[in-house]
Amino acid sequence: MEPPPGGPPDVAPPQLVSTRPDSMAQLPGFSGDVEFRFDEVISEGGSPSQGTGSGDLEKLIILSPTVRVPDVRWRRTRITVKPDEGWKRDRVYRVQLLPGVTDLRRNRSNKGTILTFTTGAPLPTRTLEGMVVDWSTSRPAVLALVDALLMPDSLPYRGLTDSTGRYSLGPLPAGDYLVKGVIDEDRDFQPDVREAFDTVRVSSKDSVVKVTELWTFVHDTTPPRIRTITMADSVSATVEFNQLLDPRQKLDAKSATLRLLPDSSVVPVISLLAKPVDDSIHGRSAGAPDSTALDSTRRDTTRRERPGLREIERPGAQANQPLTSRPRLFDQLVLRVRARWKPEAKYELEVRGVRNVSGVAGDGKGVLTILKVEARDSLAKRGEADTLRPRIDSLGRPKDSLPKLKKRS
Repeated sequence: MEPPPGGPPDVAPPQLVSTRPDSMAQLPGFSGDVEFRFDEVISEGGSPSQGTGSGDLEKLIILSPTVRVPDVRWRRTRITVKPDEGWKRDRVYRVQLLPGVTDLRRNRSNKGTILTFTTGAPLPTRTLEGMVVDWSTSRPAVLALVDALLMPDSLPYRGLTDSTGRYSLGPLPAGDYLVKGVIDEDRDFQPDVREAFDTVRVSSKDSVVKVTELWTFVHDTTPPRIRTITMADSVSATVEFNQLLDPRQKLDAKSATLRLLPDSSVVPVISLLAKPVDDSIHGRSAGAPDSTALDSTRRDTTRRERPGLREIERPGAQANQPLTSRPRLFDQLVLRVRARWKPEAKYELEVRGVRNVSGVAGDGKGVLTILKVEARDSLAKRGEADTLRPRIDSLGRPKDSLPKLKKRS
């Protein structure tokens, strides 16, 4: 059934008109369903709710405090929610409806809401505010999971960060919390072991608690291992590990032992630095041409600024800039030696005491293979180099290979 044809098309998304029960209500012995009522029939989605968290409507509901998938039902113009284990007495419940509800014409709502009530417990007054950062990129984590465990009962209250990586989780019951920020890759609203996270304990009696920044990273329990070693230039090589390394660790040349195979003679190492540090030191050699001289996209100096004209910035562009309060993570080290690499040679490298972000240290071993270096004519002068290159036309073909056209008589 649908409305009769004719008239303007319906492009308005469904609007939330009421919730049941009212927010911040005290309901001892509550046993009904939480309802979100809309002004029109909403879509159940292509994946109906089955109690596994894979349904389209189940993905829009975050119910706290519970670790199970809630019972989410479609009721034409309503969405009903209740815990799978039933409502518990003397608890503060928080039900969050995320943006994404659509009608039968696929008009999507970009608004959500939060409903908080108690089943006999005192009304909550605590709010946690902070930011979650993805340490692998040093950028704010968008839609990261925030999991606040109320101690000592370990009741989980969950929420999501916004487009700037910030969150405001509340109102919550008074008490101490263990706040965890998680990069929820599978979007199941549950922290998993292999997902990047960071935790901090919060103990404060203030109504609004400012939580320190949560810098998430994958917590590995095994030491890092060398994945590959590749030659960067004639006197340096890039050592890549299988894990992100601790940026606070100071490695030096004494931490590495390099041997030339097969006689295992020791090759002197002059430096072993993190790739960002090595790039800042050796990124531009003395006498090298300025990078701006070859940059075809540099600023147009002939352009005149018009009065009152400003560049339009993308929304959230400034908020998504890398943060500098902590050093950026890396998984590569740069090894530098005094003598040039020998062609078609193999080197065995051992790095001792390298530590990952979790603090687990170990020794990494790998082999560097030097490929055959093409011989160059060292007698050719710099001015003669261009004369030895084949001439090409605008299509990239050698001029000597172009077919010759016969002259007309």
